[in-house]
Amino acid sequence: MAATYNENQIQILEGLQAVRKRPGMYIGSTSSKGLHHLVYEIVDNAVDEALAGECDTIVVSIHPDNSISVLDNGRGIPVGIHAQKGIPAVEVVFTILHAGGKFGGGGYKVSGGLHGVGASVVNALSEWLVVKVYTGGKVHEEKFERGHVVSPLTVVDDTDKTGTFVHFKPDYEIFEDTIYDFNVLKQRLQETAFLTKGLRIELVDLREEHKHKVFHYEGGIKEFVSHLNKHKTPIYEEIFYGEGEKDGINVEVAFQHNDSYVENVYSFVNNINTSEGGTHLSGFRSAITKTLNDYGRKMNLLKQADTNLSGEDIREGLTAIISVKIGEPQFEGQTKTKLGNSEARGAVESVFTEQLTYFLEQNPNVAKMIIQKATMAARARDAARKARELTRRKSVLESTALPGKLADCSEKDASKCEIYLVEGDSAGGSAKSARSRQTQAILPLRGKILNVEKARIDRMLESEEIRNMITAFGAGISEDFDVNRLRYHKIIIMTDADVDGAHIRTLLLTFFYRYYKPLIDHGFIYIAQPPLYLVEKNKKKHYAYDDRELEKILEEIGRTGISRMQRYKGLGEMNPDQLWETTMDPETRTLVRVDIEDAAAADEIFTALMGDKVEPRREFIHEYAPKVTNLDI
Repeated sequence: MAATYNENQIQILEGLQAVRKRPGMYIGSTSSKGLHHLVYEIVDNAVDEALAGECDTIVVSIHPDNSISVLDNGRGIPVGIHAQKGIPAVEVVFTILHAGGKFGGGGYKVSGGLHGVGASVVNALSEWLVVKVYTGGKVHEEKFERGHVVSPLTVVDDTDKTGTFVHFKPDYEIFEDTIYDFNVLKQRLQETAFLTKGLRIELVDLREEHKHKVFHYEGGIKEFVSHLNKHKTPIYEEIFYGEGEKDGINVEVAFQHNDSYVENVYSFVNNINTSEGGTHLSGFRSAITKTLNDYGRKMNLLKQADTNLSGEDIREGLTAIISVKIGEPQFEGQTKTKLGNSEARGAVESVFTEQLTYFLEQNPNVAKMIIQKATMAARARDAARKARELTRRKSVLESTALPGKLADCSEKDASKCEIYLVEGDSAGGSAKSARSRQTQAILPLRGKILNVEKARIDRMLESEEIRNMITAFGAGISEDFDVNRLRYHKIIIMTDADVDGAHIRTLLLTFFYRYYKPLIDHGFIYIAQPPLYLVEKNKKKHYAYDDRELEKILEEIGRTGISRMQRYKGLGEMNPDQLWETTMDPETRTLVRVDIEDAAAADEIFTALMGDKVEPRREFIHEYAPKVTNLDI
């Protein structure tokens, strides 16, 4: 019998109940990502004070109980009685959704909070929260538990300071994990400091390690570019920086080319990372392409017979930051991180074109180096285009366009298909025998693929292993890329659980990050998790994926009477049924989806590990080696 559906089934969630019922709607998830997002919401409020010119210092502290406090020296949240609600304004901010100074009330000209729900959402998702406001010579304090007032606003002390102090503990009933990662917070706060020229942000870890970092950049985004290029080799010393305002939009641009073959351009609106770009990024791209081509022709650096340099050629090896401040930003795109304001394109084009033209005239040697690099990139791109055309012509003539090594699946619906990139022919053979032929394809890779961090696209396309992957995926590459043509919605890297396997995995991830980043953004790249040990006792098999899990299994089943304990040196040592049940069976396997939380941080790591410079690699190993718990040498 169908359940009754009437007026009694219609629920009204009062106050902040809705946030606790559906936290993912407000902070994305209840995973570690959502946990850290709580900090960003409170910090964003403090940064808004800095953008308004009212605050120059923010201190973020991680306390021993994994609670967080954020102190700023801004004006302090208003404490007077709110006319509409009849309660203190600070209480309105922390208990009512969509309340704050960001909705046209004149509180802020521009603000960084994306949805204007920050403080109340953090309060709703915290076990407890305390806010202290320093204003009018007094310290006002109010306490909350899970969004409810437990101690009304009270004057607790006198002060000569101004500002706001928010201290909260994330609710263990809501979050999967309540332990904060210092490095995750460090990355985000450093980025925020770069984008807010002159703002000092301190991050203090009061737990056992007692770490303390200070981020303060008078050079703003110019120093951001320098930081991003620190592991690369710039082709000229000067960093371009331009700032201006048009139609009420403040525009800042900084850039510098390095000798790599990839573009790293990051765009921001009111300090929000617009990972999907938008109108401000379009304005930047059209301006740099037109201005450099016009300058090249005027100075005879480009012959009249030459075709114009493409934007892609000009941006090869470019590191750039575009930051705009806009009163009413309109966001669109799947994750609301794409700027839609049409006026932003014109503002960036106008300000950037004028200042770049002046920069090129004042720095003719820099202009010449940029155009020479772009010209070489154009030649390489032309060679790559011919190589791709040759591949396409071959595929028309041959009976099958797919690589001979590929054992394809029979399913044609890409959303149901997956391809395993397997290290070596031996493991490839096991995987081919183990797989489900309908939905699982296997592509064995021979040896270590080319390190694309050190190779242009034309040289990369000479690599047979890379060509095989591109052909198997079916989505093309570079300007031919079309995600809708992708033949598999799970691309799974399956390598041995040893140092060589880790190196091959890193080479593959570098290839995907540099040339197939949309596949990572769409969540199509995965890493298989093969076990390291097999333990058999009483005809029952137990698989352990690391030393810690092995110890746990041995404690549970006892160390006596074990008939076989095997440490797998490689996937090839597993017989097909073992490989299937541990690593390939969708019902029992563990896959790790590759995600990019912070593109700038990812670029820094790939450059350090895979680039030409030895020192960054040494520094990385020195910092992270002590944290490795399972190393197979």
